[in-house]
Amino acid sequence: MTNKTYNADLSRRHFFSKAAAAAGMAIAPGVFLRQVHARPAEQAATSEKRWGILIDTDKCAKGCDSCVTACMNENGWGEINNSEEHSNPHQKAQWIRKVTVKDKQTGHVQSLPLMCQHCENPPCVDVCPTGASMKRADGIVLVDKHTCIGCRYCMMACPYKARSFIHEDLEDQKVVAPRGKGTVESCTMCVHRVDEDGTPACVEACNADNHNAMYFGDLKDPNSEISRQLKQYGGEQLRADLGLNTGVRYRGL
Repeated sequence: MTNKTYNADLSRRHFFSKAAAAAGMAIAPGVFLRQVHARPAEQAATSEKRWGILIDTDKCAKGCDSCVTACMNENGWGEINNSEEHSNPHQKAQWIRKVTVKDKQTGHVQSLPLMCQHCENPPCVDVCPTGASMKRADGIVLVDKHTCIGCRYCMMACPYKARSFIHEDLEDQKVVAPRGKGTVESCTMCVHRVDEDGTPACVEACNADNHNAMYFGDLKDPNSEISRQLKQYGGEQLRADLGLNTGVRYRGL
């Protein structure tokens, strides 16, 4: 290595070191580097836990969208973000949405929230060419906005249509949920809350309204409420035939 090349390499390292330390520096349209303090580095996500959500469809009210509203308010997407108000309705972000399902044989209709299912074997991660789509050791599936190139392969691979693509320049973003034009996003299970021993906003809102249709907890802990509920009353995966072992389960389907 020549002295000139060595000096250039040092200069690059120095530049990126300073850049990473500068909160608020834009690296792509609408994407900013921010220092978000959640779980300390020495307490990294561990495979000893697997976070999950159980949804009781029999308790989920058909006209209720508290979980959706709570997610929007917590993460800064949808109706509360003025940058998205002129979007094509089919292009608007949807981290979580209420859907109605009907049994064609019996005519029975159910309402349920649908979001990223946080699969153990996520197809979105398999097809991502940059590693931006990733799964943490504790089972939470995320998108690294700094490495997402907006190819949307993950959107095509997701059998639950749980991911959205950002078409607009965004303003008024939440520090805990960075977003950016030209990137893909989806439910994070409110990872910033989880890393502070909290509960996802959707689950909290559902319980606050006394519907109690959603349970959150560690699927690997037999004493957690979600594990006890699943053991006593059971729960199903959406498209269990795909073998994805989802972290979100449903009761009453």
